[in-house]
Amino acid sequence: MSDIRLSSILSDGMVIQRGDKTKIYGKAKENIKIEIEFLGENYETYSDDEGNWSVLLGHLDAGGPYNMKISGNDELIIKNILIGDVWVCSGQSNMELPIERVLELYEDEVLEYSNDNIRQFFASKNYNFDGPQENLESGFWKALNEKTALDFSAVGYFFAKELYERYKVPIGLIATAVGGTPIESWISEESLKNLNRFDELILNCKNKEYVRDKQKADEKRINEWYKNLELKDVGLINKWYIEDLDDSSWEEFVIPGMFRDTVLDKVNGAVWFRKEVFIPKHLIEFSSKLYLGSIVDADQVYINGELVGRTEYRYPPRNYLLRKNLFKEGKNIITIRVISNTSIGGFIKNKPYKIVFDNEEIELSGGWKYKIGFKTNRFYDRTYFEYMPTGFYNSIIYPLRNYSISGVIWYQGESNTGYPDDYEKLFEILVKEWRENWSLGDFPFLYVQLANYSEPSEVGKHYGWARLREAQRRGLKINNTGMAVSVDIGEKNELHPFNKKEVGRRLSLIAINKLYNEDIVFSGPIYKEIKKDKNKIKIYFDNNKSELLSIKGNLNNFDICGEDDIYYKASAKIIDNYVEVWSRKVENPKNVRYAWEDAPEDINFYNKDGLPASPFTTESFF
Repeated sequence: MSDIRLSSILSDGMVIQRGDKTKIYGKAKENIKIEIEFLGENYETYSDDEGNWSVLLGHLDAGGPYNMKISGNDELIIKNILIGDVWVCSGQSNMELPIERVLELYEDEVLEYSNDNIRQFFASKNYNFDGPQENLESGFWKALNEKTALDFSAVGYFFAKELYERYKVPIGLIATAVGGTPIESWISEESLKNLNRFDELILNCKNKEYVRDKQKADEKRINEWYKNLELKDVGLINKWYIEDLDDSSWEEFVIPGMFRDTVLDKVNGAVWFRKEVFIPKHLIEFSSKLYLGSIVDADQVYINGELVGRTEYRYPPRNYLLRKNLFKEGKNIITIRVISNTSIGGFIKNKPYKIVFDNEEIELSGGWKYKIGFKTNRFYDRTYFEYMPTGFYNSIIYPLRNYSISGVIWYQGESNTGYPDDYEKLFEILVKEWRENWSLGDFPFLYVQLANYSEPSEVGKHYGWARLREAQRRGLKINNTGMAVSVDIGEKNELHPFNKKEVGRRLSLIAINKLYNEDIVFSGPIYKEIKKDKNKIKIYFDNNKSELLSIKGNLNNFDICGEDDIYYKASAKIIDNYVEVWSRKVENPKNVRYAWEDAPEDINFYNKDGLPASPFTTESFF
């Protein structure tokens, strides 16, 4: 084993940052000479009393591949190095979401594209509450090709592809996003000290005995819940998935539909659904795909008694590939075992429920037979310690501080919508701290404003997503940041909207302006200020000199209020470089909101370059 030890990111296939600030660093024996040979240059340094060493490379121009030799008491060689622009891709699941999950939209494009000059580093996802650690525990680089592409961050993939095709400069993506993480997971303990709501959580997480006991108790409870379900579900015991089961006494349920406000309201346990499907002879020999939308919370699917697919949690789309000759001519039986554990079970509406053959489809929406297999108590989920404050800052972000980068792309916020009011402050803390860690100045920090989404569990209006978007909009006051608006390309019923290509493109436009200094339109209209004019309000925008535009009719989604703070739907009209807003119900207007819903619909306010306006409020309640 070599005496020279490097972070896992300093490894074969890496992309290092071009320019003047790239370091190579590591550990060795104390006080020994370290030599580096790279691109015909020789660098020397000595390890310190603790074995730490680092070398600042000379000016690096984009290119590669190259090899690097590092020598101490022994030597190692890092192979296949590219020099280009490196971006940290961080946040939660919408940044983490791999191409595989959206492949159906982009299959031809992805599977026909290979580019060794785009590479992604897959960082380990172990959290740490003991404090900032020096190096990443593990990780590896992958070059982009038709096989590895499925694992790449979808947002990162399209972002990198746009930039490479424009500049032909190698792109390195450092994938650090972890699904479900709130912003505080990515901030240090020191920076969170002034926000009292995290103190107890941080203290508990540092207590290894507390964490161990909690995890053991959760595991025992969860295992007992599922064991009880499997033992007592009469549907499993009596094989309700078999083809010739007599289900004539079962009741009917319309799919898609949630259990709420039906006889299944708040049912937890196993509910079985069956449907007869008639398949013509000419389709039997074709393979097919079964689409069952999204199911809350888990499912097992059978066709004619054969298990054809299962999903263990609610978010992935249920798209099950079916083999040839699975169906028979005439009557076939599809059976779905739904496991509901959060009291909000059901089938998400406005999703596809069908069987797709080569050129034909069979619709599955409508009446299904159902019967409860086992009814139990609500499942109380485990404590997700990976979501706790400081965990991933310590284990991922701090250890990356010596690896030079161009900037950050960030897609996060969904997990903070339940507590949005301090997000603006937390985001400001995060950007400041990350920039201080890297010591590269105010590098571009580009982020995605949350898409439109409505939780199926929520009744009434909560505005958590709207308030979070407003906090994100206000983050633009931080120097050298940029926000990609996505409120027009989300899916009301999908936490992970599929159109990641446009998200990546919009982020790339900001990068083209912020990093590459091109004078382009990179943003839609961003609220700037209001001026009152009798019974109307004029709204002015920072919109990068691109003409304001209403598509598909009059402007939608504007609300206005008077001194009583009661909002009414407003009329809105574009006049030159501002929008005029009014309502006959408000004589003395005070504030205006735009797209102030968790899942606003019919977005039609853009600029002439096709970029949407950001939602906003003129209130100052934060």
